[in-house]
Amino acid sequence: MDQPSSPHTANAANEWELCNENGFIYKRKKRRRVLIEPAPLPADPEEEEKRRREWKRNNLLRVKEKYKKEIEEWEILSKTLKVMQEKALGFQFQQQEREKLGETEEKQRMASFSGSENKDNASDFLVDELLLQAETREMTIRDVSNLCDMAEAMCNAQEERLKQSYFDLPIWASLPDLMASFCDE
Repeated sequence: MDQPSSPHTANAANEWELCNENGFIYKRKKRRRVLIEPAPLPADPEEEEKRRREWKRNNLLRVKEKYKKEIEEWEILSKTLKVMQEKALGFQFQQQEREKLGETEEKQRMASFSGSENKDNASDFLVDELLLQAETREMTIRDVSNLCDMAEAMCNAQEERLKQSYFDLPIWASLPDLMASFCDE
């Protein structure tokens, strides 16, 4: 595919190379190539395993460094989600405790009050319980909404980075600049 048009297509000062693809000649930034020299095969299998693990570790560290910011953002989202789960479990536990306590209080109230007062107290207790459930759900919805906003912001930032990489291409330059970039060596 890529066939350089001359033996000396790019020099070290500028990192551009000329490419000829089916008669269409253009200039592009030189790609960096990582050359990995094959190591001589060790006679010891343990040494080979150690070398393979070290190679794997180095590659994983390189990938981790490359995606470090994204990893940190996802860790923040993960921690936020854990906190939300813990809150929800705490609310469920509190709800169960209130229900148990409410049942015993209800039984005591029924024994001590007359019929009409008992119904009023029971309805007040029921309203309080429903209000607490609604507040808990509202808080959970707010937390989930914030988490969704953070994820959307991450996606938008990634999309902007991708768009910018396309806008930075020399093809979008003015016509004289584009022609100059084709002619420059």
